Order: sequence, then structure tokens, then C-alpha cells
Amino acid sequence: MKPRITLITLGVDDLEKAVRFYRDGLGLRTEGIVGKEFEHGAVAFFDLEGGLKLALWPRSSLGHDAGIDVSHKSSTEFSIGHNVSSKAEVDGVMAQAAAAGAVIVKPAQDTFWGGYAGYFQDPDAHLWEVAWNPQWVIAE
Repeated sequence: MKPRITLITLGVDDLEKAVRFYRDGLGLRTEGIVGKEFEHGAVAFFDLEGGLKLALWPRSSLGHDAGIDVSHKSSTEFSIGHNVSSKAEVDGVMAQAAAAGAVIVKPAQDTFWGGYAGYFQDPDAHLWEVAWNPQWVIAE
């Protein structure tokens, strides 16, 4: 296996609400919901940098496709990291997420590792970390 990820799919409870959060609230680009004509097919794709895509798919459809039962949600299974180039940018993204309806679970603050970070949850409780790491250079 080559060390690359091309698609991250998040299972959601309300696809239209999730699309509004990511498209209208966070400003991510999408063609909108596609595949409505297929049972378990409705999905929305968002273009991210570096060719990565984010997909939003109803939990029931994701479970059906994988052949597993839908399980209980847990926000601590994984987090999605969004690294930025300054403390001010962390604050700006956190404010944008809050205005879009995110739940701020940990306000941005200085970290033990010398950076600055905070956490929010999207409408489906997926955990996002917004961080500035002084050791990483973020290409703009």
C-alpha cells in the first residue's frame, strides 16, 4: 500500500444539514448532493487541497455499502486535523466553525507541545482539531 489517502468519508445523520455546514458554513466547494436516484447513493463530495476529497454519506448508506450495522457514534474514534499558519488563523477558523453551528469542545489555547490549537465538532459530532504548529510550514 502506498502512503496516501485520496478520500475521507464521514457518515452523517442528515445529509442536507451536513452539506450546509461544510459548504455554506465552512466555505468548502462542492457540486452538491449527487446520486439521489440510487438507493443508498446520495452523497456529497468536497474538493480539498492536494487532490484529497471529503465525502459526506448517510450513516445508513455507509453501513449498507460496507455490509456492517450502523453503530453508536463516538467522537473519540478519530479526529481530523486542519493545520494553519498562525494563531490568528486558528482563532478565525474556530470562529467560522462556531458561526456555522459547530460545537466548540475545546477553545483554542497554547498547547504543551509549543503550538496553539482548539477542537470543534461538526453537526454529526465529528471531531476537528484546528492547530498552528510552529514546526510545520503550511503552504498557502
